[in-house]
Amino acid sequence: MTAHPDQAAPRNGLRERKKAKTRAKIRQHALRLCAEQGYEATTVEQIAEAAEVSLSTVFRYFPTKDQLIVSDGYDPVVVDAFRAQPAELKPLEAVRAAFRAAFRDMSAEEISERRERQALVLAVPELWAASLTNIKRTQRMLAELVAERAGREPDDPAVRTFAAAVFGITLSVWLNWAENPDLDAMTALDEGLAYLEQGLPL
Repeated sequence: MTAHPDQAAPRNGLRERKKAKTRAKIRQHALRLCAEQGYEATTVEQIAEAAEVSLSTVFRYFPTKDQLIVSDGYDPVVVDAFRAQPAELKPLEAVRAAFRAAFRDMSAEEISERRERQALVLAVPELWAASLTNIKRTQRMLAELVAERAGREPDDPAVRTFAAAVFGITLSVWLNWAENPDLDAMTALDEGLAYLEQGLPL
């Protein structure tokens, strides 16, 4: 029996929500176990058992053990928030608004979990090395978004410099946040980008 298009959409939406919920549950147990017994001592089998899923399910969502910690699914949220900004906003204004929107939609638990992941990445050399790939990917994503809004190419020197400046501030705040849990990361990030917007006066 062929479903009507209007009927198929809700089911697809439900399936995606279930997948997101399973992914989040696996990641939460991975973070908890690594915090309790250390990253090296924690096995993927233990994580699967704690999350009550099969080992194959874990690897379907996270191809490698390090991805359980270094990947957080945050980039697509920022992408959607950036593209949702009014066309009249300049690239840096759109970036600031996108970060504010992305953080505003995160629960206190999600924010706390994100900070704990950052701290774990800094503490484990293997995770820090694995995160470099994500860092490069995120910086490239930012350049592509800015180029799209500015009507330029991602490899345009001006676009690459802009993206590097924004990403440098973002990374600095994240690293500081990982070591200082009381830091208001969103305020620090917005203030840093505002300072960039002013031309970095000294």
